[in-house]
Amino acid sequence: MGADTMKAIIAEGYGNHDVLKLKNIAIPKPTENEVLVKVHACSATRADVMMLSGKPYFSRLFLGIRKPKYSIPGTGFAGEVVEVGSSVLKFTIGDAVFGETTLGFSTNTEYVTVPEDGVILHKPENLSYADAAPFCDGHLTSINFLKEIGKIKPRQKVLINGASGSLGIAAVQLAKYFGAEVTTVCSTANVRLVKSLGADHTIDYTNNDFTKSENRYDIIYDTIGSSSFRKSKRILTNKGVYISPVLKFSLLLQVIRTSIPGSRKAKFGASGLKSKDELRALLSELLEIFKSGKLKTVIDRQFPLEKVAHAHQYIATGHKKGNVVIIVES
Repeated sequence: MGADTMKAIIAEGYGNHDVLKLKNIAIPKPTENEVLVKVHACSATRADVMMLSGKPYFSRLFLGIRKPKYSIPGTGFAGEVVEVGSSVLKFTIGDAVFGETTLGFSTNTEYVTVPEDGVILHKPENLSYADAAPFCDGHLTSINFLKEIGKIKPRQKVLINGASGSLGIAAVQLAKYFGAEVTTVCSTANVRLVKSLGADHTIDYTNNDFTKSENRYDIIYDTIGSSSFRKSKRILTNKGVYISPVLKFSLLLQVIRTSIPGSRKAKFGASGLKSKDELRALLSELLEIFKSGKLKTVIDRQFPLEKVAHAHQYIATGHKKGNVVIIVES
């Protein structure tokens, strides 16, 4: 590898992990309002796997029609600023930073450019690069869905489906932080984990269908989209909401149908489509929650950069607990 090139994972088209290849490409140059970050760790997520598939097809309107618009996958990053643009004031060379590139992707690599006014913050010393890299996946998505979309309030009853994934683990901790009574849905193997994070009640989906519960919930947060508003609405309170980050056509229809004034509602919102200022404000709030000791990152597995395809393959099995992190060696 030359002095002006870097290793990067390139998606050669839509498909599964087989389309991901390790290549040498030119190191990007920051514009006047950008910083160049040497990536120490980055994320690999369930959303990355879904977006790589190019499905649902209407998502290609945002991602690229025939192939990914941005060929380098990954959105979460943590690393060190090694170059700054001429107009950058908030960051200097040597700063430890972390954040999210949203629809710009491009973090599964050795270097990434990020706008100074983008979703990027200084990394606290007691937050490791590995723990910081996926912060904007589970944590940022879940605070957006619970606080901004679900309008969570103290003493509400919240059910989290898929509680042992990255979004679910974040949601358990955040829902407890916001003062809710939390019921989690997970497998037997993950009951101890979610209870250790603060879950008040657990439902083992291998033995029970949570949609047939006799309890009622103010918020059902379906982090994995395995249920539906139609199945879940009977266990919602009169003004309860079903929220999910997994956009299916059926969910879109239910969002439209329940948008008129009424009782139970289905809601969706793409966190990545929020403005940089909104996302940075939420990330700053998450950082304060972390500093208070109420939020931590749970890492399932770590992979080196050249094994991103293996990370995607593992994520696709559906057995991930918490986060998968890509460690980028110097």
